Amino acid sequence: MKTVTVSQINVYIQDLIQDNVHLQHVSVEGEISNLKYHTSGHIYFTLKDSTSAIQGVMFAGDRRTGLTFPMKNGDKVVVSGRVGVYARDGKYQIYAKRFEQSGSGDLYLQFEKLKNELSEMGMFDDSFKRPIPAITKRVGVVTAPTGAAIRDIIQISHRRNPYVQLILYPALVQGDGAKESIVHGIETLDEMDLDVIIVGRGGGSIEDLWCFNEKEVAYAIFNAKTPIISAVGHEVDFTIADFVSDLRAPTPSAAAELAVAEIDGIDNCLKDYQERLNRQMMTRIDWAHHQADHYGAALKYHSPERVLSDRRQSLMDMEDRLREKMELRIRENRQRLESYNRMQNLMENRIRDSRSKLAIIAGKLDGMSPLKRFQAGYGYPTDANENHIQSVEDVKPGDSINIRLMDGKIHSQVTSVEALELDWMKE
Repeated sequence: MKTVTVSQINVYIQDLIQDNVHLQHVSVEGEISNLKYHTSGHIYFTLKDSTSAIQGVMFAGDRRTGLTFPMKNGDKVVVSGRVGVYARDGKYQIYAKRFEQSGSGDLYLQFEKLKNELSEMGMFDDSFKRPIPAITKRVGVVTAPTGAAIRDIIQISHRRNPYVQLILYPALVQGDGAKESIVHGIETLDEMDLDVIIVGRGGGSIEDLWCFNEKEVAYAIFNAKTPIISAVGHEVDFTIADFVSDLRAPTPSAAAELAVAEIDGIDNCLKDYQERLNRQMMTRIDWAHHQADHYGAALKYHSPERVLSDRRQSLMDMEDRLREKMELRIRENRQRLESYNRMQNLMENRIRDSRSKLAIIAGKLDGMSPLKRFQAGYGYPTDANENHIQSVEDVKPGDSINIRLMDGKIHSQVTSVEALELDWMKE
């Protein structure tokens, strides 16, 4: 039997579960326990019923869209995701993609459907997001006229900047007629030339917050000319209004902090601007003085009297340099002419010497000319192949030879050969 490692067993079981299509898309109903919101953003939990339990995790990347209510221990929920194995610890768990409160599943399905529809239309795209002004003087608020939300907005806004003007549109934020009231409030405040509008309310169940998931409210926010901050519920609550607005605040209090700049910060900013302006002005003044001195010196340097004097001196220098160059050129030409004359005399002498030598050589060549030898009665013997005969050893009796004379050629045949012993051959 083959021995395997613990890791190999766990990986094998992991592959078996991952390959099971029935476990890759599941929805499990149960009660939340051992709930832990980790600092990394992950959520760890146990999902149990009356007889069994399964551990689970939701990663931080899925939390923003997968958890839209403040979940706590004891909540009855429907968890949607997949079942997998954590190979290191050898345990299987559910990897959650979405939490729904048990009994409210239809509302969450409607929420996801509208969210996907508006997202495909591009209404959540960052290119449509309008920037929130850094300094605001008139802030509109669409919320209930009573309750913690408006009290928090008023308190924080006046604390940060008592001079800011808050304009409230008292709207219904729950129940029948709420969506129409919110839409009318946004459209009304949008015509008042405000710096920013806060739209929101305090926390509640998904049913309580549902008016902020209506398509009409989403279109009103998207079509508004004024930047809008959405502040619905608590930090874990997400609505369609949050996605389509220009900026999402986790709470109404946070919305007030985002919309209203602190007056102390504005004062410090203005003081900083004033100091920077003063420094820039002093720099500009110093630069202007420097430029004035520079232009004064340049004007003095380029005065007509100075320019004329410089031109006169320059002209005299040019005359001196021209005179020196002309004298130098004349001396060089004279030297060159003298060299030409010496060279001409030398050439003439060389020509005379060469002519004398040529005459001597021509006389010698004329004396050695074959024509002269022919005229003196000499002949030029060759064999039948016109090869020059220099010695009696080059022929033998019976050979045909040719003798070239001055006026023709003699064809003859050798009858005998006689070698002579000359005196110069003895030496």
